[in-house]
Amino acid sequence: QGQLMESGGGSVQAGGSLRLSCTTSRWIVSTYCMGWSRQAPGKEREEVARIDVGGTSVYADSVKGRFTISRDTANNTLYLQMDNLKPEDTALYYCAADRYVCGAWTNWGQGTQVTVSS
Repeated sequence: QGQLMESGGGSVQAGGSLRLSCTTSRWIVSTYCMGWSRQAPGKEREEVARIDVGGTSVYADSVKGRFTISRDTANNTLYLQMDNLKPEDTALYYCAADRYVCGAWTNWGQGTQVTVSS
């Protein structure tokens, strides 16, 4: 399995922005479907965004229009730009990847915490 390492989490006030990064190998960032999921305390993990090898992205309704997923193969990094953050976005955010099936994630990072205060 490939190593995924998230960074960029932190605390921000509602309406603010954060950019999460997921650093991995060039092989993974170039050939795997990748995505971001999150898990809030007491809730199930939910996928918020994914991007396939062709660059097509899909977003959860709860973040559509506010979050943008992108991949940078030159820097071996997956990003999640989060704008207009809301308190309900508070969660542990995970980077994920899979070689064959988008959403059937077989590679996970350790997570980075995002806290949004009102």
